[in-house]
Amino acid sequence: MKIDFEKMGGLVPAIIQDATTKNVLMLGFMNEEAYQKTLETKHVTFWSRTRKTLWTKGETSGHYLNLVDMKIDCDEDTLLVRVNPNGPTCHTGTDTCWGEENDGNPLLFLSELQSFIDKRKQEMPEGSYTTSLFNKGINKIAQKVGEEALETVIEATDGTSEHLIYEASDLLYHLIVMLTEKGLRIEDVATELHKRHDPEWDKQRREAKAAGKMK
Repeated sequence: MKIDFEKMGGLVPAIIQDATTKNVLMLGFMNEEAYQKTLETKHVTFWSRTRKTLWTKGETSGHYLNLVDMKIDCDEDTLLVRVNPNGPTCHTGTDTCWGEENDGNPLLFLSELQSFIDKRKQEMPEGSYTTSLFNKGINKIAQKVGEEALETVIEATDGTSEHLIYEASDLLYHLIVMLTEKGLRIEDVATELHKRHDPEWDKQRREAKAAGKMK
């Protein structure tokens, strides 16, 4: 990764983003030494413009910013640093330096779960339930989705909300496994739903269907 440290006199802005919640936590500056130390220690390190020295976030509080990855922007002079924070980020005790709470959208976990299932598909570790599903093949996976769908319907019509959520979670998990087996992702379903949200979608679908019949 090429970084232009010279453009700002040896420094580049480093935007710190929570890798899970996607929230921006703070902005700091890195020189080349801070960048290298961040890579080596996996704890985000900055250059203090006031104290003229390196400082690792969390070295006194224990609230480290654990490095996930770093990306450079198109001008090669700004870093996007994705982290897993170990506690509040701001020295004032707030989650972010803007006084916001670093709450995550639970829906984002679906992408994380999808990536986890993708990894299971690639590595196929022994003893994994997900691995056992992939080993059984698409027919058995589809059958399992059907079973979970039925159990979800039963809880919806004659069960409790707690049990409904439990069974719906099973259904969604097995659906993602089935999509993965077919080379798809849960994001593909979200994209389709997004298209259907367009007020013109049904009109376009009907027009396309009519055109097909004319052929």
